[in-house]
Amino acid sequence: MFAYYLDLALRSLRRSPILTGLMVLAIGLGIGASMTMLTVLHVMTRDPLPALSSQLYYPHLDPLPKNYPTDKEWGDPSDNFTWPDAMALLKAHRADQQAAMAGGRALVWPVKAGRLPFRVEGRYATAGFFELFGLRLEQGHGWTADDDEARARVVVLSHALAIQLFGRTDVVGRMVRLGDASFQVVGVSADWAPQPQFYADASSKGNYGGADRFFLPLATALDLNMGVSGNQASWKEGGKTSGAYTWLQVWVRLKDASQVRAYRQFLVDYSAEQQRLGRFERSPRNAKLYSLMDWLTHQKLVPGDLRLQLWLAVGFLVVCLVNIVALLLAKFLRRSGEVSVRRALGARRRDVFVQFGVESALVGTLGGVLGIAVAQMGLWSVRHRPDSYAHVAHMDLSMLALTVLLAIAGSVLAGLLPAWRASRVAPALQLKAQ
Repeated sequence: MFAYYLDLALRSLRRSPILTGLMVLAIGLGIGASMTMLTVLHVMTRDPLPALSSQLYYPHLDPLPKNYPTDKEWGDPSDNFTWPDAMALLKAHRADQQAAMAGGRALVWPVKAGRLPFRVEGRYATAGFFELFGLRLEQGHGWTADDDEARARVVVLSHALAIQLFGRTDVVGRMVRLGDASFQVVGVSADWAPQPQFYADASSKGNYGGADRFFLPLATALDLNMGVSGNQASWKEGGKTSGAYTWLQVWVRLKDASQVRAYRQFLVDYSAEQQRLGRFERSPRNAKLYSLMDWLTHQKLVPGDLRLQLWLAVGFLVVCLVNIVALLLAKFLRRSGEVSVRRALGARRRDVFVQFGVESALVGTLGGVLGIAVAQMGLWSVRHRPDSYAHVAHMDLSMLALTVLLAIAGSVLAGLLPAWRASRVAPALQLKAQ
């Protein structure tokens, strides 16, 4: 029966190619524009680490003076940690896995002579970094807490950097020069690029599209005064180990609700203690514990203008669907004579309604295919923008399927009124008029 209705729909669409083309174009443009912005928003708000995100938390303390100015452009400096606070949280061992870290940038000297050095992004971290985030090592191992204490000059390379430098990944034991110091390679990690780069300093404005190419001990980077990427704020004299200099990030893994409650209380108690010691001036209740997804929301990684563009695209889709309603209504009512003959030959109103519903769905399917092409062109244009998230604007299979389904659903909904109106045609009056 469906094949019969599909054949009728195809014949009807072929009889009026210009009108069919206008309907397909309208729904294709509306769906394409909407799916372009929806895909970008989907990429920017998806879970960057689904396997572990429910157990990952970001502690938040507030060591800032009461009168410290807020810089809206660069974010809240209290989102990062001072060295004493980060080390105190790690030494307390209140979490199953934990690590302190900071973004870094280093000049890498090629192993082969005659090649120019190049800069890469990496991560300075304490020993628990790999276990905390489940980062798999293809070769070798990470460093230990003893290496942190000894400020060992060891490094873990990413798969991509190992290939770029040596042409292979079995390079454990080799030496690599980063900046002015040489490091021994102790491991090679699998390429790892969660989007967004949730564990990095959000105020660096580069949380999308990037990937760390090397990992080395945080204390070693501090000892060598290696460059740090990300927001750094201070309110008193002192260097990176000062209690008045925020630049670090701390992440912990907590397995159940009782651990979460205990750790949250630990943060409040720690803040109260630091206030009694005269370090913290603000209320201990400012201490918080964010889940991974809550932290992304807190950081406001999705620009406000992006959401506005999405609503504008949805509004454009609604306008397109309203036009589809008008075109389908005109098309279906123009076929009142055909409907009357079918009704006189025994067709039920339900049959007529289904026939026109199938025709609307076919228009939606064709519009969905066009919408995919329009969306791909839109995403291509987004990827050429200078924004950090532009690199990850790609449509996955789920969004492809959603594009077609949305087009079909939109056209079917738009065709409900015209199909219902056509099915209510009185056959006797139409036949008499004929």
